[in-house]
Amino acid sequence: MHFTRLIVPLQSLIGCKGMYLKKVLLSFSRAVLLPIRRNTLFFVAMYVLGIVTNYAVLGNGRGAHVYDGLWTELLVDVYAVCAVLALLPQNVRRWVRAACAAVVYAVTLADVFCFVRFGSTLNPTMLLLAGETDGREAREFLASYVQPDVLLSGVGAVLLIAILHAAAVVAWRKGGCRRLDAARAAWLRRPWWTDVLAGMAVAVAVVWSAVLSWPNKRAMAEMFSKETVGEVEHELTKKDHAEFYLPPYRLAFSVFSNGLAAKQVDRLIAAKDAATVDSCTFRSPNIVLIIGESYNKYHSQLYGYDKATTPRQVRRRRTDRLVTFTDVVAPWNLTSFVFKNVFSMHVVGQQGDWCDYPLFPELFRKAGYHVSFITNQFLPKAKEAVYDFSGGFFLNNPELSRAQFDVRNERVHVLDEGILDDYDQLLKRGPIGYVQAKDEAENRLEGNLIIFHVMGQHVNYNARYPKKQRKWTADDYDRPDLSHKKRDILSHYDNATLYNDSIVDQILTRFEDQEAIVIYFSDHGEECFGDGFQYYGRNHSAEITPRLAHQEFDIPFWIWCSHSYAVKHPDIYQQVIQARNRRLMTDALPHLLLYLAGIHAKDYHEEYNVLSPQYDERRPRIIKNGVDYDKLMSEQHGK
Repeated sequence: MHFTRLIVPLQSLIGCKGMYLKKVLLSFSRAVLLPIRRNTLFFVAMYVLGIVTNYAVLGNGRGAHVYDGLWTELLVDVYAVCAVLALLPQNVRRWVRAACAAVVYAVTLADVFCFVRFGSTLNPTMLLLAGETDGREAREFLASYVQPDVLLSGVGAVLLIAILHAAAVVAWRKGGCRRLDAARAAWLRRPWWTDVLAGMAVAVAVVWSAVLSWPNKRAMAEMFSKETVGEVEHELTKKDHAEFYLPPYRLAFSVFSNGLAAKQVDRLIAAKDAATVDSCTFRSPNIVLIIGESYNKYHSQLYGYDKATTPRQVRRRRTDRLVTFTDVVAPWNLTSFVFKNVFSMHVVGQQGDWCDYPLFPELFRKAGYHVSFITNQFLPKAKEAVYDFSGGFFLNNPELSRAQFDVRNERVHVLDEGILDDYDQLLKRGPIGYVQAKDEAENRLEGNLIIFHVMGQHVNYNARYPKKQRKWTADDYDRPDLSHKKRDILSHYDNATLYNDSIVDQILTRFEDQEAIVIYFSDHGEECFGDGFQYYGRNHSAEITPRLAHQEFDIPFWIWCSHSYAVKHPDIYQQVIQARNRRLMTDALPHLLLYLAGIHAKDYHEEYNVLSPQYDERRPRIIKNGVDYDKLMSEQHGK
């Protein structure tokens, strides 16, 4: 009797708590499922679209693979969008969802189309080119590239998903499909615990996916916090950099990068307009600047390498008219950063930024020099990495390009010999070379500045020289510490260096009969298994060790004078010889160039001209914007 009185209230209590727990679980689960339930077709279509798109833009290259976090991060992204949509009133939600879908499909189609036709997804340069396209060019583009065969590619897959999505939406709204009606009825008759299980499963999946996706989302936020294109590029050198794995993200990144570039372009234009030239003596009628790429100084025969990688330059040095400088470093080990420092009159340590100062070709043109630019890298092209965009945007901007160059080539080549042909073709078009002014009464001379930018030894090394000109193989290296594969890579680098020697020599040959002075330097160095290190390429870690500085920041630098130039300018020729052992960083190069031209301007400073008696050799050489190169190397040797 007493037991019965005790058990009945207990059952009642358990029943109440069970009902309460059921209600809580149902409420939680339905809240979790609400974004999907209110946007079912949109959720499924966007998730499938994201997966298909990633595989559609997957290249055939070795090691190509989709983003590792694709399946989980995509789940979080689509769910988050659906959660926002679920908060909107039904009438509003319908139109907003349709707009979102239209935008996503349009951007995805453009992204996949670019990959199919140009081998690259949306990038800053592609967006920049599109913005500069007028109506006629757009029509010609569509006629040339939008052909029926594109439907058999990933573009067709995206269109098919869009069509199926639209058809399903129409069928769902009209209720004209009996199977859909049956599914709705079955859904309404489902047991309560199915909601709970489904909600729990979705909650676990979303939370777990969010945890896995957090590092990339944080990296994306970090990327969008950068203030310059250079900072964006440097962020991309990190191993854990952001992955913009969806077309809308790639579009947002491209818009952001273009916005940053536009700000610096505005400052460069302001600096250009403010720049003045007081006078010019045209001291050197022909100044030639050759900029190499990824050249390890210690793989040059000029600097004591045990293989004959620069026989032509060595032969020219024997005449004493090719003078090698022994202590020259690059300010960065990234081409784009180096180009900004080398082209700007700004030097590291001065007030302001590189884009607050005029670019040296602008001053040459204002002085009356004819400026030619022949590059095998920095030309705007659809398939272009951020690195090339970062290094070339200030060279390719229409207004800045007109201010800097009279003529320039229009295409890049697989091998550097192509730019020799470009130069020869430009030579046929107009006056490249020393000429007198048409108006003899003014007794004025016109000088010429010619800039060559070669691909040099840029990775991949085996693509930087003709296979028929291969001299060394893996078997030519006594390096037991290296595998056969690494010795093969080493041989490709040396073969590329030998080929570069032939290109440079052909450039010099074109100026042998002219009154010309030629400066050669590489943008930066390159790791190539030096100092017993099992590594090639460049290391972009924050820490700069003496070994890293030795391999990646030490660069070859020399000045060559034609016979005519040495005879007519014995003072400069002697200054070059006397300066060969001076410390130099290439951010100061523009001041040397202006001196050679005899250009007097407020932006020129004697203390940065390596040939000047007033040259400040003790100026700190700050590499990578933070490390004193000379202190670093002195500490290594215990000085």
